[in-house]
Amino acid sequence: MNVSHASVHPVEDPPTTDGGGGGGGGNNEVPRVRMKDIQGMPGTPGGLVLRICQFVFAVVGLFIMATTSDFPSVTAFCYLVAATGLQSLWSLSLAIIDIYALLVRRSLQNYRVVSLFTIVDGITSTLTFAAACASAGITVLIDNDLDSCANNHCAQFETATAMAFISWFTALLSFLLNFWSLASR
Repeated sequence: MNVSHASVHPVEDPPTTDGGGGGGGGNNEVPRVRMKDIQGMPGTPGGLVLRICQFVFAVVGLFIMATTSDFPSVTAFCYLVAATGLQSLWSLSLAIIDIYALLVRRSLQNYRVVSLFTIVDGITSTLTFAAACASAGITVLIDNDLDSCANNHCAQFETATAMAFISWFTALLSFLLNFWSLASR
């Protein structure tokens, strides 16, 4: 029978904080220790900053690309608009959740919540990276290979692609911190 015994794996009685200690009126109990929240994880000011950066860069890239007249003619640019739109919606919703958690001083370190954040962060960052790479390839093709920047909005295409890459990088940081949080449990 494979049963773990206390002599092999000692388990200490956790300290209580309910005030049921000894006499004398002194409070000698030690409060339970909680792992410190690492900045950048959900529900921390660093996490909020990452979400706001993701949102701002995705929205700027989305609007720059959407204001050009020729973006619908190239599939990669349409994909960039769709991916940055999804990234901006996801980042805005999580920024609102982070603001709420900070205002009510609640931790978002629940296993299921962090798992959901990790999975969706991984998906959205991958989509944003793929769209930025595809758009960068088309932009290089238009600029360097075809030399037709005079007929197109190359500066806007390059700026929107750069904003998408920056948004991807901040989303990647959020994903890695959430993944690390899950792996360290």
